[in-house]
Amino acid sequence: MRIVEDYKGQEVQVIKIDTAKYIGDYAVRLQFSDGTEKLVDFKPFLTKSNHPSIKKYLEEKLFAKYKIIDGNLNWNDYDLIFPVWDLYNGKIEA
Repeated sequence: MRIVEDYKGQEVQVIKIDTAKYIGDYAVRLQFSDGTEKLVDFKPFLTKSNHPSIKKYLEEKLFAKYKIIDGNLNWNDYDLIFPVWDLYNGKIEA
């Protein structure tokens, strides 16, 4: 048996980060490709983590050096990255 899904004519919206502005105290204002804006507080995630590769981003100068790569927020060549959908929904957890 072969199941075939036909998605022709169905628009699939891909959500990407268009802009990111560091506000301070580990908070970043994100604007997504659909126009939605979110203020994401990364401090709880960073402070709860026990992993040294995450804890190092408590150095604020290092944290503020993110880039938008392929519509995603990225630190130090994928050293720290979050699923866009989690950022969009405000669900970042340690």
